[in-house]
Amino acid sequence: MSATLPLALSMGEPAGVGPEIIAKAWDALKDGPQSFVVIGDAALMRSQGRPVQPVLSAAEAPGIFARAIPVMDQPLPAPVVSGRPDSANAGAVADWIEQAVNLALAGEVGGIVTAPIAKAPLYAAGFRFPGHTEFIAELTSDVPFTDTRGPVMMLTALDLRACLVTIHASLAQVPELVTTERVCRTARVVHEAMKRDFGIARPRLALAALNPHAGEGGAMGLEEIEVLAPAVEILRAEGIDISDPLPADTMFHAEARAGYDAAVCLYHDQALIPVKTLDFWGGVNVTLGLPVVRTSPDHGTGFDIAGQGIARPDSLISAIRIAARMAAARSRTSQAS
Repeated sequence: MSATLPLALSMGEPAGVGPEIIAKAWDALKDGPQSFVVIGDAALMRSQGRPVQPVLSAAEAPGIFARAIPVMDQPLPAPVVSGRPDSANAGAVADWIEQAVNLALAGEVGGIVTAPIAKAPLYAAGFRFPGHTEFIAELTSDVPFTDTRGPVMMLTALDLRACLVTIHASLAQVPELVTTERVCRTARVVHEAMKRDFGIARPRLALAALNPHAGEGGAMGLEEIEVLAPAVEILRAEGIDISDPLPADTMFHAEARAGYDAAVCLYHDQALIPVKTLDFWGGVNVTLGLPVVRTSPDHGTGFDIAGQGIARPDSLISAIRIAARMAAARSRTSQAS
């Protein structure tokens, strides 16, 4: 896989801010070294007021990118009204994602970046996956990869990489879902991804505790003693550099972040609050442990502002840049092996 390959950018929910932020991302990146090809509706992309060039293959994108947005045109079956998603277009949205994944698996693009999708119209049309992450994991499930296979969700902003053991689970469910096995699996995926996708030869992982003060020796909960400490022992025996469970309220300031390469967090807000506090507009969602590079903006479809021209592209631009760096790191790792 070459670091000079374009990225595939699936257009996402057509009635949301995806087409607008893609156009704005092209404005910011068209004079740079990294190109992308949009998988979506060329007419909708053209409505954003930028030059658009339909292409038949991703290989055409780098030569076009400086003067037009390359689009592999897969037209929508129904008209688009900004802010009003239509389940009639859901099949096309899913097809765009699948085409991007197929291009990555074929080695025609270096990775994929996914613009936000709306889940309700997809579910109404029979889509059976919770979201992008699970769909892409299914599409790549038969592809040989490593034993430390994901998906693991990582949110990143500035110098923080926060990886999740549980994701969209209620706080009441978290203690039963945080098992020694799940913590070990997540940490293994993160450890390997830091080496393969980020070029960190000896990754340092920080493990967040579940309870206040890391349980205060059992006075505030036993999970650190009964669940997390055994996971740390197993992981260290495998050669993984991971901390003891750390109180989450003291592990995300600048001095603490300098001591690790990625944080293993146990539940949604434990990871997302520090990420969004550090860079609310520019945070990125990265999927670790899959045969393809995949990143996405850390925000939704923005139906309330769709079509108004005010959507910020910061997160998408960051997602494109991180995907390009990950693709380059994978290329170097592949060449070295």
